[in-house]
Amino acid sequence: MLKKIIIALIALLVIAAISLFVFLPNSPDLKAYEFLKQPRLTTLPDQKMLVVTAAGDPNTVGNKAFGLLFKTFYKIPDVPTRTRQAPRARWVGDNMNTKSSWTGYYALPVPAQTQKLPDLQAEPGLKIELTTWPYGEVAEILHIGPYAEETTAIDLLHRFIQNQGYRIIGEHEEEYIKGPGMFFAGDPKGYYTIIRYRVTKP
Repeated sequence: MLKKIIIALIALLVIAAISLFVFLPNSPDLKAYEFLKQPRLTTLPDQKMLVVTAAGDPNTVGNKAFGLLFKTFYKIPDVPTRTRQAPRARWVGDNMNTKSSWTGYYALPVPAQTQKLPDLQAEPGLKIELTTWPYGEVAEILHIGPYAEETTAIDLLHRFIQNQGYRIIGEHEEEYIKGPGMFFAGDPKGYYTIIRYRVTKP
């Protein structure tokens, strides 16, 4: 009985940590991102990532994927738990208008020296691994507001990429600077999401 209580308390602490990590407003300095309301081109280094792969509508599978992601992250030795790392996701699909056809890659940056994952059992349909995400030249824009209202920012970014003489070569990526926590959704009007594509000249 005592063992079950301890396990339950540990689970609650993990969930609380996840909530603090992604929700509390004092984590990111939001003003530092507002210049991205206008699209820009920049160059980013490749980044080692902890990635959970999950197929299906993110509204259905996203909580499980992010839950496994954070639970694993906090068990990796030497990850920077005192410095907030904003979670990211990349999406691919045969029909991007049909979310059930999407495959999501839910991710957190990890130190380059990270070589081994803790021994955790992933639920069926979820895969977790260490990999390196390529970057290089990227185009990105900040969306402030609910995820369902990203279309305007995405369209603006696509036009910007085309007008600058570039084309998209990578997946649709989002970086969640501020979003919902595990316990509280918060106000979606205050969500900060960076939308990003890898790009190249034709």
